[in-house]
Amino acid sequence: MLTVAGQNPQKGTYGYLYCHMSDRGEYTAYAVSRDGYHYEDLNDGEAVFSPEEHARIEGGTRDAYITRTHDGKGYLMVTTDMCVRKSKVWDNYGIDLLRSKDMVTWESVTFDFRRGPSIFCDPSSPDPYKDYSTINRVWAPQIFWDPDFIWSDGKKGGYMIYYSLWNRAEEGYDRMYYSHADESFTRLTKPRLLFDWGYATIDADINYLPSDGKYHMLIKKEGGKPGIYTATAEHLTGPWGEPVEDDYVDFEGKKKCEGSSAFQLIGDDTWRVAYIEYSSKPKHYRICKADKYLRNFSSPVDIEGVTGPQHGSFMRITKKEYKRLKKAFPNKKG
Repeated sequence: MLTVAGQNPQKGTYGYLYCHMSDRGEYTAYAVSRDGYHYEDLNDGEAVFSPEEHARIEGGTRDAYITRTHDGKGYLMVTTDMCVRKSKVWDNYGIDLLRSKDMVTWESVTFDFRRGPSIFCDPSSPDPYKDYSTINRVWAPQIFWDPDFIWSDGKKGGYMIYYSLWNRAEEGYDRMYYSHADESFTRLTKPRLLFDWGYATIDADINYLPSDGKYHMLIKKEGGKPGIYTATAEHLTGPWGEPVEDDYVDFEGKKKCEGSSAFQLIGDDTWRVAYIEYSSKPKHYRICKADKYLRNFSSPVDIEGVTGPQHGSFMRITKKEYKRLKKAFPNKKG
């Protein structure tokens, strides 16, 4: 197993799991692939667990992000607890943290940010808001193992959960924040501001690049030119530099795209960047190439074999995992 300080473990040389929100409903679906481009739905593209069971606020799990535990012995997932179909508004109030030993059966906790300091495990830490009850967005959480984080009892290491947050009563737009979760994945620290570039930003995706020893973040800028941009930092929690303006995912022109997720193919040090182009009808879920520095984006193609692809994440898997998932979630149609 290859691990890097401050990086999620990478394991598996057999195939890929695409864990994603389905465009057919606000639930989490799986698809598997051998080459990273051509996929096969599992469970006919239907939910792999009950969203109502794990999303205790709105009953919808959007924007699924999956990764391995830092010791490689289990799996973690985070989702946006949100169901526009029911609420009829593009607001939400919390996130879901899920853990599993096999990617089949999941346990979870839900954090409703409107409840304020009482839900967090560090009550003496500064509060980002005077009033949490007016929080109106907690979007697209992702996970990054942070070995340098120190808990109040002196223990080192935690899962950095980063997400966009907006309290409409106290700030003008969505900004990126982060918290840390403990190894049980049930306790969460208060939100801390990751950066503020002066306009709304959502859907951050952070990776550590051995090629230059820096943390790279793909992100959607809600202000300025449309596209998926990159920014870098020497340390996981920043400071983060301004987005690179002359080298970004610009293939879609003025069409809107978001939900980026970068991954490397097995045996390849270059990157693939997946994203959803959502302003066309039908929408297009695309995968493009980038070099080993996560630069020079090129060659976008549509993902193949997935019913209703949407915002999600990619993880390399072993042959044993591939077979286990196919057995647990067989397709019944066709």
